[in-house]
Order: sequence, then C-alpha cells, then structure tokens
Amino acid sequence: MDLKKINLKDFTPDRIRNFSVIAHIDHGKSTLCDRLLEITGTLSTRNKNEQFLDKLQVEKERGITVKAQSASMFYTYKGTTYLLNLIDTPGHVDFNYEVSRSLYACQGALLLVDACQGVQAQTMANFYLAFDQDLTIIPVINKIDMAHAEPERVEDELKTLFDFDKSEVLRASAKAGIGMQEILGALIDRIPAPVSNPAQPLKALLFDSWYDEYKGVVCLIAIKDGALKKGDQVTLAQTDKSYEVLEIGLMYPDQVPTDALYAGQVGYVITGMKTVQEARVGDTLFHTQKNLHQGVQPFPGFKPAKPMVFAGIYPIDASDFEFLQDAIEKLTLNDASVKVEKKSSIALGLGFRCGFLGLLHMDVFKQRLEQEYNVNVIATSPSVLFKVVMKYTGETVAIESPSDFPDVQQIDYILEPVIDATILVPKEYLGAILKLCEEKRGVQKELSYLNEQRIILRYRLPLNEIATDFYDQLKSLSSGYASLDYDEAGYQQADLVKMDILLNGKPVDALSSIVHEESSQRIGREIVERLRKVIPRQMYEVAIQAAIGAKIIARESISALRKNVTAKCYGGDITRKRKLLEKQKEGKKKMKQVGNVEVPQEAFLSILKKES
Repeated sequence: MDLKKINLKDFTPDRIRNFSVIAHIDHGKSTLCDRLLEITGTLSTRNKNEQFLDKLQVEKERGITVKAQSASMFYTYKGTTYLLNLIDTPGHVDFNYEVSRSLYACQGALLLVDACQGVQAQTMANFYLAFDQDLTIIPVINKIDMAHAEPERVEDELKTLFDFDKSEVLRASAKAGIGMQEILGALIDRIPAPVSNPAQPLKALLFDSWYDEYKGVVCLIAIKDGALKKGDQVTLAQTDKSYEVLEIGLMYPDQVPTDALYAGQVGYVITGMKTVQEARVGDTLFHTQKNLHQGVQPFPGFKPAKPMVFAGIYPIDASDFEFLQDAIEKLTLNDASVKVEKKSSIALGLGFRCGFLGLLHMDVFKQRLEQEYNVNVIATSPSVLFKVVMKYTGETVAIESPSDFPDVQQIDYILEPVIDATILVPKEYLGAILKLCEEKRGVQKELSYLNEQRIILRYRLPLNEIATDFYDQLKSLSSGYASLDYDEAGYQQADLVKMDILLNGKPVDALSSIVHEESSQRIGREIVERLRKVIPRQMYEVAIQAAIGAKIIARESISALRKNVTAKCYGGDITRKRKLLEKQKEGKKKMKQVGNVEVPQEAFLSILKKES
C-alpha cells in the first residue's frame, strides 16, 4: 500500500488497533511478525523475510530478540481498512523491562505459546505483566504443524493457569502461514480501540528511542490526544526543553515520513536532539504554546528498572576511555535499563560500573559495544548489591563491588538480595533441578503439577548464587526444557566473606568476589585452577592464591619458562654449570620482584562462566 495515497487523518481511534506480541524465548514471535507484515502487504513476499524486526547483529547471531521493535500495517477487514500498530518484544527474563514499556503503548497483546513446549515460566510472567496493565489478551498456539505438536495439551494448560476458554484460543503456524487471517480478524474484533480524543490538546507518550548517526535521536511515540504535525514546536515534560518537529512518520516497516500523526496512532518523531539525556523514556510531549497545552497532565512515567547484576566495563587500551564513554551513552539511550557510573581500578584503569538486569543482558550489552561501536572491552566478574550493617555506628552501607567491602572488624552483619524463582520443569529432570537449587542455597516454597508431565517449582534463592551460571546449568541439566522467571524478594541475612585473588602476593581487585563462607574453599579452588589454565607462563614462577583476609584458602603455581643456559658448556668442571644456573636463579628472583603478570581477558571470562 502506498502511504502517499493514504490520509492518516481518516484513521480515527475506532479504526486503530495497538497490540504487542509476547511469549517465552524461542516460541516464534519474530516469525509471526514477519508473516503478519507480509499478509498486510507491509513487506514484499519476493524477499526472504526472516526475523525482519530483529535488526541488531547480536539478535541475528543469537536468534533472540533483545530490543522491542515497532511496525505499522494497514489491513482491510469486512470492508473497512484498519491501521494496526505491532510491537515485537523480547522473550528472555533479562529483557522484561522492554516488554513492560512496550505494553504501555498498547491496548491488547497476542500471547504466543509453542505447541510442543507448552506454557513456560516467561509465558506466565508476560501474561501477568499484560494482565496487570488491563490489556485484552488473545492466546495463540503456534507451531501446530510440528510433528510433536500437542495443541490439546497446551489448551488445557492455558485453561488451568490463565482461565482461558478453549473457544478463545487460536491455532497457528507462523512459519507455514496457517491461521494468520484468523489472528488479524481477532485483533480487530477483540482488542479495543485506543481511548483518544482528537479534539483535545496534544499529549504523546515517548516509549522508546535510539540514536541515528545521521539524524540524531529518533523517538517512538504513542499519541494519546490531539495531533502532531511537521514543523510544530513541542516540549518534553521532564526536561522542559522545546524542539521543532523536523520529521514525523510511521514505521512502515522502516521509517516512512508523513505530514502528521493523529490521536491513537504510533510513530516516530525526529526533533534534532543531539544528546542522549534529552530523550527520557516515559516522558510526555505537548505543544510548546501555552494556550495549546493548558490542563495537559503528564504521564506518570515508567517504573525505573532495578539492576540485579553489577559488573565493571573497562577499555582494553586506556586511551579508548572517551570513545567507550561515548559508545555507552549512545547504547544506554537504546537500553534505558542499564545503570552506569564511572569507576577506576588499580589493575584496569578508568572505566564504568554498570548495573544489568541479568547475565545475558550484560553479555549482550558487551557484545553490542564491540560490534556496533567497535570498542574492545574487559568485563569484570559480576556481583550483586549487598547491604552491610556496621558494628559501631549501626549505619547500613550499600556494597556494589568487592573493592567497596569494609574491614571485617567493622561489620556487624551482611544482608544479601534474594529472589522468588518460578521454574517449570519436565518431571524426569526434577531430581537434578532440585539438587541444583539446594546447591545454590535455595529454599523450596512450593511444588505443584501443571499436568502429568510438567512441574512448577517455586524457590527462594540468593541472587548472588544465580547471577552467574545458574541459567546455563538449569538448561544443561534439563536438556533445554526447564524455564525460569524471577521476581525480587528483598534481603536476608547471610554469612558472606570477601575473597581476594592474589598473583605473586599482589591482589587483583577485578578478580575479587563476595562469596558464602561455606562454599568459599570450593569456589577459591575452582577459580585458581581455571586461572592457571588461562594465564600465560612467564620467565618466573607465578603463584595464584585465593585468600580471605590473611588466610590463604587455595593455591596453584604456574612454572617458569626455562632457557637452557648450560647448553654452551661442553665439558670442564661441574662448578661452571652450577655457576650459570645460580646466576639464572638470581635473575628470575629479581624478575619476580619487578615483573607484572599480564592477565588476559579469558581470565575474567573464566570467572564468569563455569567450564562445561
């Protein structure tokens, strides 16, 4: 459909449907979006469209959605043409914040469930996110053409967990294009039109933004009331800064400029913002002229995301610090859930302390820095936010990194963050998952059967224990069938200690960690063994030690590289050889005193992930 021939003013709120696609990871959200875009003529079927809305390189490589993407479609149903605004959302628990923001701009959601895997933990979490925002939810069972599909079983699960009537559930296969017309019909019939008033002054929600190298900051907006035209003067409520609308349009599916956007519509706007701090997600746009925005109440904004995992990000080359700072600023505009502050480290120099929603979130952020901004970085071992209550003053100190840990004599007790985890697991893997949760100091809250084959486990787990490799272990122990979702559950008292890693007696602050006293020896042994394999041999012996205070709990040694200094002695007295060996020994001792051990990036990565 040619946008030039369409008058957007004709699309009053009753002819608009704003919806999101929500599901567990790998249940076919992006493929469904491709088919909907093709059927409505937004995308040409001549090209092979695979995960069209997954625009980031990291998304294409990993096959997961990281960033919510928006696209507009026109669809004629029962003789009337409707404007459908679709938002494709991530499915992994670490990107929950993206989902909650996207739902804010919608009136309904397609809840997608895999016909083979059934309801997973994130399916439940996303359902409740949409339910809490009072959205109309349309359940869709996807992949019904698969050999192992069990749509009847999945329908029973949807009825048991969410009380959906079987007549409400749609069946489809996004890959084969089955059931797409039924989905589009249900979107128009079941999802309510946006409650908007074209006659009111302009009020628009800024729900996403990103940085374009040529155009500056691009803002995605949902217009609640009024209309916004090219050339209008607009003001942002939070910053109170005013701008001129330089370009406005629809994502169809890429940026297509139009003259204006009207009440109930979703599109993009470019105002020439140059810095990333200006476009705050959750802000309200209104007309600058006083007489045009009187009585307009700003949106309450989004609940800020709470970082769960903290890690240091440092440039490999110290001269790249400003380049890294610029890259992080641009990337945090695109990912508002990352908390950033400057830090300096003795071992790694100037860098940043970043707060992430989970380990995959951290991994993806680091990969995007390297791929999109060409910055080589080192990420330190992840930690969580602890609270230390001081003995003499009684004050509570927040500890984000082991380097902030106070002297043991000053500490009364330590509080660690805990989470309430929901794990869905097939019954044959139950034993292995229960053992894993016990190892991670978990306390079982509930065990219930979803059906004959699958079990819902609810555990209270320390966040510190699951922040690194819990998700990976959960997947490997259950052959990929278990799924995880979690919510914050406050703090609890714990016996924690700071463990230092020493190289030839010198502590490496980037390798320090806060661990539970009971498991400190085991973790210390594992770390020094892994470091022995990744730190290259030097001309002198390197001692790798794990220490708690002055007590050494584990040690490994890397033997020195030796040059055969006696090779040139063909004969004569033994004292000649001994003299050369003594001279070499003295040289190595001197080297050990002045030499620095180079710690490669693999050393930091080996702390992050356990070897398979």
